[in-house]
Amino acid sequence: QVQLAESGGGLVQPGGSLRLSCTTSRSIFSANDWGWYRRAPGTHRELVAASTSLGDVSYADFVKGRFTISKDNAKEMVYLEMNSLTPEDTAVYYCNSASGSLRYTWGQGTQVTVSS
Repeated sequence: QVQLAESGGGLVQPGGSLRLSCTTSRSIFSANDWGWYRRAPGTHRELVAASTSLGDVSYADFVKGRFTISKDNAKEMVYLEMNSLTPEDTAVYYCNSASGSLRYTWGQGTQVTVSS
């Protein structure tokens, strides 16, 4: 069974930065597009950024220019560099497949709190 594990969240002041990491438990990395998602309190989970198996990237409008998704194919890891964070970015962040409707079992996520 595929297990996804996110890390790197924390408490940061507005304008600060964080780097999130995601590991997978099986060699399913290269066959999939990968995405970072987030769920803020009282909202639905939404896609933040995605990277295809070929390396093409896309971003939600609300993070464009601030967040960067990247992958390390050798380590089978996905990263999300987050800069210029605002309180509106406060959420639990998850990684998962972004290949069509395929989603593996969601991990625990990593909490990002942006507050002064």
